[in-house]
Amino acid sequence: AGLSAEQVDRVLAAKVTGGLVLHELTRDRDLAAFVAFSSAAGTLGGAGQAPYAAANAFLDGLMSWRRGQGLPGTSLGWGLWAERSDMTNDLGHADLARWERIGLGAMETDPALRLLDRAIATGEAALLPLRLHLPALRATREQVPPVLRGLAGVPGRGQGTGTRETLRQRLADRPAAERERLLLDLVRTHVATALGHPSPASVEPGRSFKDLGFDSLTAVELRNRLTAATGLRLPATLIFDYPEPATLARHLLAELAGTLPSGARTRAQQSHSDDDPIVIVGMACRYPGGVSSPEGLWELVASGGDGIGGFPVDRGWDLGALFDPDPERPGRSYVREGGFLYDAGDFDAGFFGISPREALAMDPQQRLLLETSWEALERAGIDVASLRGKDAGVFVGLMHHDYSARLHTTPADLEGHIGIGNSGSVASGRVAYTFGLEGPAVTIDTACSSSLVALHLAGRALRA
Repeated sequence: AGLSAEQVDRVLAAKVTGGLVLHELTRDRDLAAFVAFSSAAGTLGGAGQAPYAAANAFLDGLMSWRRGQGLPGTSLGWGLWAERSDMTNDLGHADLARWERIGLGAMETDPALRLLDRAIATGEAALLPLRLHLPALRATREQVPPVLRGLAGVPGRGQGTGTRETLRQRLADRPAAERERLLLDLVRTHVATALGHPSPASVEPGRSFKDLGFDSLTAVELRNRLTAATGLRLPATLIFDYPEPATLARHLLAELAGTLPSGARTRAQQSHSDDDPIVIVGMACRYPGGVSSPEGLWELVASGGDGIGGFPVDRGWDLGALFDPDPERPGRSYVREGGFLYDAGDFDAGFFGISPREALAMDPQQRLLLETSWEALERAGIDVASLRGKDAGVFVGLMHHDYSARLHTTPADLEGHIGIGNSGSVASGRVAYTFGLEGPAVTIDTACSSSLVALHLAGRALRA
């Protein structure tokens, strides 16, 4: 999900474009052979190598298609060669050890060339020239690519679950104070294995996984190893959510607590709901610089731009008299620019069932809240009408509302709306009332932390 289109295109170009060009230039030639060097990643998958796996799968498909057209075609999904090349020069000890652990060893050059000769002679469209280490496949059966598990043989009775049951029993038999230490030893052991360290003693419990040397591939491997050891469903983001071995061990203890006999459970399991993820499914925003969407905000940041511009001309300000280069002059401005929402005065009052007079008396922040609340629901694909009468809450972080304070004299036709329209406590209630939401409606003013506290309370309310 973190790949850009440019990264994908760059990887696909070499094999996809190269394969197509060679096919088109030679399709009318009388070729004895058409051999493509693919990769086992196209069949077995490749963690962190999605476009590379896809490019090689395309070559495999192209050779199969050529065979169907009566043309020669052989795609060889190579495994790792022991002889170093530009592609493999950066592989370290931990990378090679990872391949060995799942039964995919490196091939020496002479045996690999013999496999090349044999593969071309078979007449098959796609083959996998690999060096498989069957004892390793059997030892780590649940961590090898699924297509290879049959080669590892059928696990014996109890195999695959014995380790998990033994772990749970060991936890149940130990005092509560020792359980975290047991799980920390487990984590450190698997960390050492994933990184290729000779002993868990070299894994510092309080050191971050990033500093220990983890990358995306070793992160996934550690997750897989701990999944097999504990039987828990663990996310691919495990070491990012719990960034040190000690923190991860405490999390595993909390997760496993619910699977222990009732007498062996600890208070750790009571915090399980705290790990329930809160998911953001829709966003909307308004920022200076013409930003009217999350995408617009990202474009502004990515381009290195800013939201500073001239004073708006529709606020009734005397711009000619406002500026004074002397910063000591009261009631004047010694700058000519600032960060403004130029469209803050634009509001479709009728859309929200509000009269023009009431809209004029409302703090613009309340208008913007209505607009962005509607947009957030719309972008989430939620029909606003479907929420009416539902237990949905509104948590608003709001500070510094001085709209009405700028009025020296309240116009007579706005008097009835000024109070509600400029009360911070009303902001959340107005959104809830407009959309018919019947959950909590809370406005938070804790100064600069208002938005953060509002998000925190909203998350707590959902978990409760």
